[in-house]
Amino acid sequence: MPEPRIFTTPFAGVYALYVQKAQRKNRTKEEVNQIICWLTGYDQAGLQRQLEQGSDFRTFFARAPAIHPNSALIRGVVCGVRVEEIEDPLMQKIRYLDKLIDELARGKAMEKILR
Repeated sequence: MPEPRIFTTPFAGVYALYVQKAQRKNRTKEEVNQIICWLTGYDQAGLQRQLEQGSDFRTFFARAPAIHPNSALIRGVVCGVRVEEIEDPLMQKIRYLDKLIDELARGKAMEKILR
């Protein structure tokens, strides 16, 4: 089975879409960054470095300092698939991030998003 294309997609390209999605719903780039840093353990400088280096999703998550231990509490459906049932660890992390950005865009409070 071929590897999903998202694994080799540049993170910076999707990051821009995350920010656009949030801003369309009156949320901020800073809130998107806060979510990404919470999930991955990057600080702002580390996140910016990854964006500037053009890291793909595989590299972005491989270099992540520490996936938040509460990420296992993320539940729900993204693209018709329950995130808690995804078997591939990298795909699950990507979908966790998608789910968190979706929650932000739907107006959920940051305290609830950052479990």
